[in-house]
Amino acid sequence: MKGKLIIFSAPSGTGKSTIINWLMQHEELRMAFSISCTSRPPRGKEQNGVEYFFISPEEFRKRIENDEFLEYEEVYKDRFYGTLKSQVESQLEKGENVVFDVDVKGGCNIKKYYGDNALAVFIQPPSIDELRKRLVGRGTDSAEVIEDRIARASFELTFADKFDKIVVNDDLEKAEREALRIVKEFISNE
Repeated sequence: MKGKLIIFSAPSGTGKSTIINWLMQHEELRMAFSISCTSRPPRGKEQNGVEYFFISPEEFRKRIENDEFLEYEEVYKDRFYGTLKSQVESQLEKGENVVFDVDVKGGCNIKKYYGDNALAVFIQPPSIDELRKRLVGRGTDSAEVIEDRIARASFELTFADKFDKIVVNDDLEKAEREALRIVKEFISNE
């Protein structure tokens, strides 16, 4: 049985990764992360084909020209990240339900490409003020970086209505249960 695609997008600090990691523990969902491509070198113990596929910027550009990506972005000069169509198809053929943790534009592009075979879920903070509190509470970013993230979050929130489902994370356990219900329902519909 061919797998399905589950796309998660959200502004930074909304709890998206926490929710996804919780869902990944539910083996009955047969969820597997999409393995992205990047032109940056491996960090630490990262392995090619495990965390990412590591390719040169030249190879990345060639693959863009050949329309091999579902979505991609040049984050910095010669620093690309993207999702290969062939990798996703390989995972779907194995019966895996492929999970994407992507920005809103990438999420919209993947949804557009796969249509009803993809579920697009937007994780939304209860408010911008609450998001600011969470980002400050992390203690990992300067005030300037936090304000940049808040500005980006305000922009990203304008994309919420382009997603199939919106989960407001005002209570983590409730948001996790809601995400689980939505994903189970989507997977079980043949």
